[in-house]
Amino acid sequence: MGATYVDVTVRNPAEPERAWRGRFLVDTGASHSLVPRKHLDAIGVKPNERREGELADGSIQMFDMGPARLEFMGRITAGAVVFVDDETEPLLGFIALEDAQMEVDPFAGRLKPHARPRFKYGLRAFFRPQPEAQQPPG
Repeated sequence: MGATYVDVTVRNPAEPERAWRGRFLVDTGASHSLVPRKHLDAIGVKPNERREGELADGSIQMFDMGPARLEFMGRITAGAVVFVDDETEPLLGFIALEDAQMEVDPFAGRLKPHARPRFKYGLRAFFRPQPEAQQPPG
């Protein structure tokens, strides 16, 4: 299987008209999406926290993270993206893929919608005890 790429538009959620479009490597082994800092700075996305992240080689580093809206293949998702060095290739991680209900087709080397859309909610969201039916007397 070769690498899978997709064009992604990254938007500033506070100012959606500010956007950057780039080609992202789809990386199902990465949890979060990685965006070069220069592009996030250009559209006004600011980091709002720092978190430890583990790289593919097992090393741990601190990374800035901030909110962004990601649009690809007609899907829109929003969440935390990782600010990375300007030379780093943009990556689309599995959190964005799952949220957009997309998956990698390993044979075609492209993204496709889940065959069966999946939403997973807690049991309480759907299970409401029903009052017992009252039987008429007699």
